[in-house]
Amino acid sequence: MPTFAIKVRESMTCIAGRNNEGRAIDLAKSIFDLMGETMIIDEELMTAATVLCGCGLAFFLRAIRAASQGGIEIGFHSSEALPLAAQTAKGVATLLLSLKNHPETEIDRVTTPKGCTIAGLNEMEHQGFSSAMIKGILTSAKKAEKLYDEERERDHKCE
Repeated sequence: MPTFAIKVRESMTCIAGRNNEGRAIDLAKSIFDLMGETMIIDEELMTAATVLCGCGLAFFLRAIRAASQGGIEIGFHSSEALPLAAQTAKGVATLLLSLKNHPETEIDRVTTPKGCTIAGLNEMEHQGFSSAMIKGILTSAKKAEKLYDEERERDHKCE
């Protein structure tokens, strides 16, 4: 299940198979590794992977768009705000993957007592930023599971 980030060889692809062992899984992983990162997961997590990696593209794009709009509000032209926001997101994502740290570890590095970062973070949390993201993921997961169940029912009726 690669994502459209495969276009730039940055897809997060999840694969599953019987017993998650053997040459077929290794071969599939080696192919998808050429197009980004690949994780072998249990089959029952494939719908969840669809949400976190597939739908997640749109969720993170929306966060970048919102940051860009905020940048316009504080004085940047849209042609400046979008690359500033997108590169910032790319940089911090690369940092997390490289250092293998929890996001809060890195947040602690950029917040200072009585600073503007913590003030902005607290306002985002008061407005429900994390909660909205989590609720969006859960809503998409419920919808995906429902679609999967409906498809499974159709397949059983056809047999």
